[in-house]
Amino acid sequence: MDTDRVLTQRLATQRLSSAPVATAADAVRLLGCVQSQERDHAFWSLGMRSRRRTYTGVQREFDRGAFVRTHILRPTWHFVVPADLRWILELTSPRVLAGMGGRHRQLGLDDPKVLSAGLDLLAKALQGKQFHTRRELGQYFADHGSPITAGEQLGHLIMVAELRALVCSGPMHGVHHTYALVDEVITRTPPLERDAALVELVRRFFTGHGPASVRDFTRWSSLTVADTKHALAFLGDSLEQVEVDGIPHWYDPHAVPRRSSAAPAAYLLPTYDEVTLTYPQVPFPSDHPEHRASDPFWATVVAGTRSIGRWKREVGPTSVTVTIDLAPGTSDADARAADGAAGRLADFLERDLEVVRSDDAGGGR
Repeated sequence: MDTDRVLTQRLATQRLSSAPVATAADAVRLLGCVQSQERDHAFWSLGMRSRRRTYTGVQREFDRGAFVRTHILRPTWHFVVPADLRWILELTSPRVLAGMGGRHRQLGLDDPKVLSAGLDLLAKALQGKQFHTRRELGQYFADHGSPITAGEQLGHLIMVAELRALVCSGPMHGVHHTYALVDEVITRTPPLERDAALVELVRRFFTGHGPASVRDFTRWSSLTVADTKHALAFLGDSLEQVEVDGIPHWYDPHAVPRRSSAAPAAYLLPTYDEVTLTYPQVPFPSDHPEHRASDPFWATVVAGTRSIGRWKREVGPTSVTVTIDLAPGTSDADARAADGAAGRLADFLERDLEVVRSDDAGGGR
């Protein structure tokens, strides 16, 4: 399979160029887990793939618990649907937690008694569906004389609690994230044996992200190459295997949606979007000399199967300013398509749009 076909198929598989799924939660379920340390950008990821065409609509789903935000797969934020939270954590968290020992020591949380007392106090603060922000939890710990202080210590403790399936996100308080006890907001589901969970996660990944490689999966999941190959062998012919530049890739041939005639010509992909982040081996080729700029808030502009530039946004009370920095030589048609993508973002945010070109902002085009 050639690179262009791979990239085209991924856009359809991830519901960017094919018919959208009904809800934001359906998009999360399709992808298994959606990286979301930049929550508002991640909401846009879900809006691009679903019929939830506004930020408000996606947030409503989130606030009622249709999907949650937590540390899962890796020591970073992801969205996950409630039914998938416990079994994915049980499968993947042991390796993640084992790799955090050095950070425990740096923060003075390597004493099991201190860590256990901190987790108990965190549970006490949240019991009875008392949804607290991290700042409120910091004050609660201080009021109760805990040696765990607000800042990095508390943040690390909360991450451990998430990876252990003790806490996850609650509804937003204004623009702020809150925490909830998993057992109070997520119905228990039957546990999966490890092999069954491994096979299910591998199947879900390649169904929602394929064509993808073993390396793509291990980066995404934190699991081992040996585990991945074991699950692929079990799945057998249910996944199609193709060679891409000499590297085996897999996808579910029964789950590749047809490209929509209404598919956009260009996309402003959010920061940390799954369609750019997940694939270290066959990424979108870039025409832009600064596409790896160090500023993490620049994200990727894609037209067809190429990255043609980068974009950034500034959201105000009634308007959003989108700065677009396109590669030299970008066609007028692709530039107009990028403007159209900015318009879709403004509609999602329910704001008026102002587009700033990189040459107007002192950029490189």
